[in-house]
Formats: sequence, C-alpha cells, structure tokens
Amino acid sequence: MTAHDQLKTLLEEDIRQLDELAALLLQEKDVLSSPDIQPLQDITALKNGLLEGVRERAKKKIHLLVSIGYNPKAGEPSRFIRAGGMDSLHQLWKEAETQLRNCQAINQNNGRVLGHLQQRLIRLTDIFRGASGQQKLYGAKGQQTSVSSTNILASA
Repeated sequence: MTAHDQLKTLLEEDIRQLDELAALLLQEKDVLSSPDIQPLQDITALKNGLLEGVRERAKKKIHLLVSIGYNPKAGEPSRFIRAGGMDSLHQLWKEAETQLRNCQAINQNNGRVLGHLQQRLIRLTDIFRGASGQQKLYGAKGQQTSVSSTNILASA
C-alpha cells in the first residue's frame, strides 16, 4: 500500500470518527441539560477513546507526509498536499478539518453550559452556607469569590 493510499485510509477513518464524536458531543449537550448526569461518565469514556484514535492517526499522517517529502516546518500539510497535486487527499483533508472545527465548536458550547452549571452550584452552596449576602470579588480567572468580614463589637 502506497503512502498516498495509507493517508487516504487514515483521513477516511478520521472523518468517520469525527462524525461519531460530533454526535457524541451533541448527546453530551443533551445530558448536560437533563437532571440525570449518570450517562456523562460513559460519554466521557467514549469521547476519550475517539480522541485518542484521532491523535494516533495524526501522528501517523505526519510520518507518512514526511516520508513523501513534507517538511513540518514548512507550514500547513494541506498546502503541501494541494501543491503535490493530490486533489482527492486534499479534499479529504479539508473535510476532516471541517469536521474537527465542528467538534471544537460543539465542545466549546458544552464547556460554556458546564461553566454555567458550576456557577449555579457555587451560588446554591453559598446560599446553603448562608453566604449569599456577602460581597463578591472576581479572581484572576474571572471567577467570583465570596469576601467575608467580621466586625468586632467588643472584646473582653
């Protein structure tokens, strides 16, 4: 099997798994908006498996590209593929790149949902602790922290 064929196979597998990852991320979004978060652990395990596969194939793709003359310091591999006249590979590369960007966008949305859920949990725990009326300050990462102060009225 030539390097061209191997790259094509790896890219096709990337596209398939990135499509699977996008569906899994959408499923994760649904779980985050439901009260039952038990399936989140299973989704996370599946997600990690898919991401590991994508990472491994990325290494293999770079090694194959280097074997056919690509210099990693030269910039994006898609330019090398397009300049080499490998149109079918270039199309697959662009499709995989689009799928990856789609997964990143969905993942960022899920991260924002998770951030909101964490903020809600922090507010609830503040209420339970009786710290809801305390002043809040923002930390270095933009997170709110409660500031408590005590006034000593008298001492013995």
